[in-house]
Amino acid sequence: MSLNRLLSLIFALLLAGTASACGMGETTPAGYENAEVQHVFQHWSGGAKSPVPFLMVDVRTPEEYAEGHIKGAKLIPLAELEQRLAELPKDKQLYVYCRSGRRSVSASEILARAGFSRVENVLGGINAWSAAGYPVEK
Repeated sequence: MSLNRLLSLIFALLLAGTASACGMGETTPAGYENAEVQHVFQHWSGGAKSPVPFLMVDVRTPEEYAEGHIKGAKLIPLAELEQRLAELPKDKQLYVYCRSGRRSVSASEILARAGFSRVENVLGGINAWSAAGYPVEK
């Protein structure tokens, strides 16, 4: 076995262990999943080539959004979410984020109660995304 193949195998095993240790992929009692920013970035960076269609949903205020957001994210402030549910597709994966991950929990619960079945709360929000060095658009 080549060194590259061995390193790839070790990396895959580490990722699998990290995912299960973080609870990634497990549905919360409220009906949504929690996702680490690394998982979300991998999906996001695949863009149109991604096998699963998705939408990033930013539930912060317009002022916070203007300060920096994830490219392609749809802004729907938490206070407006219940009135704007029709703007969101039920056939796509929804990655919900805010500044730190608190408002996005509430938003994820609202979406799950409204019948959205593919909702993932981005743990740590845009703060974790930025801290990981992922791009932010202004």
